[in-house]
Amino acid sequence: MEKIKIKQASVKKYRKDYPLIQDIDLVTYPKELPKGWVSFYTQNEEFIGYGYLGKQNKGIGWLISFKENQPLKPAFFSKLFNEAKQERQSFFLDESTTAFRLFNGEGDGLGGMTIDWYDGYLVISWYNETIYGLKHEILKALQQSGIPAIGIYEKVRFKKDGLQDSSFLWGEKAPEPLIVKENNINYATYLNEGLMTGIFLDQRDVRRELSEGLSTGKTLLNTFSYTGAFSVAAAYGGATHTTSVDLAKRSLEKTKEQFEVNGIDGDKQAIIVMDVFDYFKYALRKEMTFDIVVMDPPSFARNKKRTFSVAKDYGKLTYEAAQLVKQNGLLIASTNAANVSMDKFRSMVENGIKETGRTFSLSAKYHLPTDFKVSDTFKEANYLKVLFYNIK
Repeated sequence: MEKIKIKQASVKKYRKDYPLIQDIDLVTYPKELPKGWVSFYTQNEEFIGYGYLGKQNKGIGWLISFKENQPLKPAFFSKLFNEAKQERQSFFLDESTTAFRLFNGEGDGLGGMTIDWYDGYLVISWYNETIYGLKHEILKALQQSGIPAIGIYEKVRFKKDGLQDSSFLWGEKAPEPLIVKENNINYATYLNEGLMTGIFLDQRDVRRELSEGLSTGKTLLNTFSYTGAFSVAAAYGGATHTTSVDLAKRSLEKTKEQFEVNGIDGDKQAIIVMDVFDYFKYALRKEMTFDIVVMDPPSFARNKKRTFSVAKDYGKLTYEAAQLVKQNGLLIASTNAANVSMDKFRSMVENGIKETGRTFSLSAKYHLPTDFKVSDTFKEANYLKVLFYNIK
C-alpha cells in the first residue's frame, strides 16, 4: 500500500476525522495518482488514516478509515453498507416512499460514491476514476452486506473516454418505466437513460410540502422543470393549475408521463419547452402571475443564447421570477451548488427580490433530507439549499 504524506499544516483537520483530501494538503503531488488504497501519514511518519486519491470536483481523494488496525478490507465495506441499511430501516418500512438515498458517500463513510434505492433496484454513482477502478471489490462487499437488491445499475459521473455514463451491472433489469412512490405520489423512472433517472431524490421534503396542503387551490409555475416533479406534487396536492417550463424537448413527454402515472390529465396542465428567461419576458408581456413560483436551476447551464451560473446569475433569475409571484404569493428558491454557501445564496435571492421593490419574509428553509446523511466532520456536504419566501 502506497504511503502518502500530509503537510504538517493540514494534519489538525484530519485528526478530527475530516475526510476530503485537497492537493494543497499533500507534501508531494504524485505525477500519477495511485490506482488503489493508500495510507496517509504526517511528515513525521505518524499514521493518519487509510483512503485513496481520486480527482473529482470536490478534491483529489478521501480518507475512509482513521484507525491503523482497520485497513480497507471487504469486511470493512460490508459493515459500512450494512450500517447504512440499518439507519434507513424507516424508509424500507415506509410503503408510501419506495425511492431514497441508501448510501450517501462520505456521510456513510466512503467518499466518491453513492447508492440510491429504487423499489428494490440499486443505482450506484461513481464520482472519480479511482473508486470506479475498485468497483468489483466494492460490489462484492455490497452483495455480502445483506441489502436485498433485485438488480444493480451504475452511473459514471466523471469523464473518461470509452466509458458509458450509464450501465446495467447485475441481477434483473428494471421495467421501463419503473414506477416508484414518494409520499404516495407515483414517479416514472428510467434507471439506464443517461445520468438522470427522472426524479431528484434530494427534493423529497419540498415536494412533500407542495403535496400536503401548500399548493391547494393555487397556481404554480415550475421553472427548469425537468420531468415536472414539483408540478406533479402540486397537482396531487390540489393545485388548480401548474405550468412547467424547461428548454429540453424531452421535458414535454416526460412531464406528461409523470402526470399520467398519477391519473392526472397532463393535457390540462401547461408544459412549455422554452428558455426560462424567454418565458419570463413572455409572461410579463401577458401580465401572467402565479401563487407559487419554483426556481431550481442547474448549477451551470449553457445554450445558444446564454450561459447561466448559480454563483453569478441567481440574483438576476430571482428578480425575473419574483415579478411573476402574485401578491401574498410564494417564491421557492433552490440550488444544489456546493460552491455557494447558504449565506451567499440567501443574499443573492433577497437582493433579487428587493430589486422588484416588493417586501418579503422568509418562511421556511430546507437542506438535504435525512437519508442523505451528512457527517458532522464534513458539514459542507449538505449542498442543498431551499428557501421559501412570502412576497407581498
